[in-house]
Amino acid sequence: GKQLYKRRSQTIERSFADAKELHGLRYARYRGLAKVREQCLLIAVAQNIKKMALLLSKRGKGFVIRLIYQI
Repeated sequence: GKQLYKRRSQTIERSFADAKELHGLRYARYRGLAKVREQCLLIAVAQNIKKMALLLSKRGKGFVIRLIYQI
């Protein structure tokens, strides 16, 4: 259990901390549930795109080209 919690604190809780510190999720910019939900979804999309770009850059140019041609 301790190993699982240690891994969780590094992955899941880190993404919440990044959303708060780097993407302004500490405070809502808009009023209303729908607009705040939209803000949260856009921040999550931005985090996922950043994570995908980082993973693709680590794998190299050849992998990215193969991935593009598969689509």
